[in-house]
Amino acid sequence: MKSILTLLSLLALVSARAAERPNIIVIMADDLGYGDVSCYGGKVPTPAIDRLAREGVRFTSGYCSASTCTPTRFSLLTGTYAFRQKGTGIAPPNGPAIIKPGTETLPAILKRAGYATAVIGKWHLGLGDPAPDWNGELKPGPLDIGFDHAFLLPTTNDRVPQTFVEDRRVKNFDSADPLWVGNQQPSPDHPTGITHRSTLKMDWSHGHNQTIHNGISRIGFYTGGTKARFRDEDLADTWVKQSNHWMEANKDRPFFLYFASQDIHVPRVAHERFQGKTTLGPRGDCIVQLDWCVGELMKTLDRLSLAEKTLVIFCSDNGPVLDDGYKDAAVEKLGDHQPAGPYRGGKYSVWEGGTRTPFITRWKGTIAPAVSDEVVCTVDFATSFAALTGQTVADTACRDSLNVLDALLGKPGAKGRDHVLQQDNGSGNFGLRAGDWKLVRLEKRGQSQARVSKAERPLPAAKHTLYKLSADPGERTDVSAAHPEIVQRLTAQLDKLITDGRSRPQP
Repeated sequence: MKSILTLLSLLALVSARAAERPNIIVIMADDLGYGDVSCYGGKVPTPAIDRLAREGVRFTSGYCSASTCTPTRFSLLTGTYAFRQKGTGIAPPNGPAIIKPGTETLPAILKRAGYATAVIGKWHLGLGDPAPDWNGELKPGPLDIGFDHAFLLPTTNDRVPQTFVEDRRVKNFDSADPLWVGNQQPSPDHPTGITHRSTLKMDWSHGHNQTIHNGISRIGFYTGGTKARFRDEDLADTWVKQSNHWMEANKDRPFFLYFASQDIHVPRVAHERFQGKTTLGPRGDCIVQLDWCVGELMKTLDRLSLAEKTLVIFCSDNGPVLDDGYKDAAVEKLGDHQPAGPYRGGKYSVWEGGTRTPFITRWKGTIAPAVSDEVVCTVDFATSFAALTGQTVADTACRDSLNVLDALLGKPGAKGRDHVLQQDNGSGNFGLRAGDWKLVRLEKRGQSQARVSKAERPLPAAKHTLYKLSADPGERTDVSAAHPEIVQRLTAQLDKLITDGRSRPQP
């Protein structure tokens, strides 16, 4: 009898501890700028995202770690800045798995804590080794670094192939119609955006002119896999359907869902019911679609009575871009909408607009609604969520992830980061914000073909420039000549952050 009572007590303790661990949903938008949603001053109504902001903490200094997708996603999952590992630039269609098995990751940490873990949406971190086997097992992949389930857009939607990957295999694969993905045109008569440009339903402006799928030409070549292919218009509905099904199946245990939307990345093709809903063209329509996705996920939490048991984080993988390879009128129809808000630059840059994005946390009944100026970053999720769930992170892992849990939860007096490092796609350009000061280091000055704003300013001639963000949020006036001692201090700090190989303090 005593042993039974002891067992029951232990079970009750385990159950009580489980009840203290919230579900965690990270919703990562793609190419969404600080000023793209209405609660941050945007012109497109985003009621679902605005609701999160009203019910949680809306950060005014929330950052991703890089101004392009692959490095930010790498850092989010590993807690380490992407520039520290080779091969973390924008992953190509046939790129191998960038995060290797055995790496400490955010999902692996939460899995140790008893969480069910899933990634649904855009992956773009490579699959397989040394390359993806599109007709067999795609291993290693998400299931080898801590995820229990994966339902993926394997690269980006402007890169081939346009197929879903479920766990380790291409969904709806037909062995009689094998999938081939390559870097060279498979035959002289293979249709491309150059040879069959007149047939396209969305024309390209630069690049993006190889294999045609769904009337849109992409980066890279592929053939076969006909039954496995999807329509761009159906992506958002698929992510929501898959996420709702998975949450329902795991509602009785703590879960971690990484919902990685493709919106508003090019090619911007919203479902027909969202097309024409804004005056901004396809880019604006995809913002509306993204907001719908957020609303549907929140409806599911409400229906399952999980809203007060779930920490929801909304963020973006980098800042905005207008013309990113397709003629979708993003520039022409912009009007007075400011995708990056008051900030300079956007995707591909180390200016504030490249990495300062919408960033909201909500945990109904636990987080008090507020607006916070504390600096937080997506690279901090690994260590912060480890603290939330009582897990220990090895000293050699998650080398740049700081525990800012109290700031994420909006606790009074809680402090975020005292600095944040900003990188682009690995060119050697960096930004360092420390308090009110921002140092920009430009090693390479080639402007991307992509347009990130309506009126772009030329790059400064000096390698190092300095800005005081409280007086100059748009980084218009270099004040380095007036403050040489601050330039010297921040340059030394940036150099040390790079050469030390880590920024998370050692115990």
